[in-house]
Amino acid sequence: MEFKPLFTGKLVRLAAPRPEDNQLFAKWSENDEYLRIADNDPAQPMTPEGWTQFEAAFLNSPNSFHFRLRTLADDTLIGGVGLFQIQWMHQAGSLGIAIGDPAYWGRGYGTDALELILGYAFRELNLYRVGSSTIGYNIRSIKAHEKVGFRQEGIQRSFIQREGKRFDLILYGILRPEWEARQTP
Repeated sequence: MEFKPLFTGKLVRLAAPRPEDNQLFAKWSENDEYLRIADNDPAQPMTPEGWTQFEAAFLNSPNSFHFRLRTLADDTLIGGVGLFQIQWMHQAGSLGIAIGDPAYWGRGYGTDALELILGYAFRELNLYRVGSSTIGYNIRSIKAHEKVGFRQEGIQRSFIQREGKRFDLILYGILRPEWEARQTP
């Protein structure tokens, strides 16, 4: 039997966190543009120690799986991706992704990472449904989600406030049969 790679895509691989990674995540937490697309929470710079504490809650949970995104070309850390809020009884969870290094935005790395994490969710964790969300102005994220087969399931109108303006939060979902139909034999 031939197995498809779980952790290696065309451009990136899913990798375990390394202690030194938090230096770079802390640096990204000071990039205004990154903060405006990576999270719905209020922008807040974090220290490397702060990142370590933040991640500890996720890494120690049986309902979440987090990976670093490293380039295949030279093992450069470019971001992170994970599955969280997994409800095992319902075989459902949510995903989050963030490409921290702007040099890798809009170049297919996020799409490749989404393909990998969906393969992990459906093949390894046996999930049936994966949900995600993105802010309405994050066009790169919208395109990546739709490219890998996510369907728009709803809009939380004016959910996000940024600098005195309101923006929609777009809700996405993909089911295992939809994902399987997109896989090449």
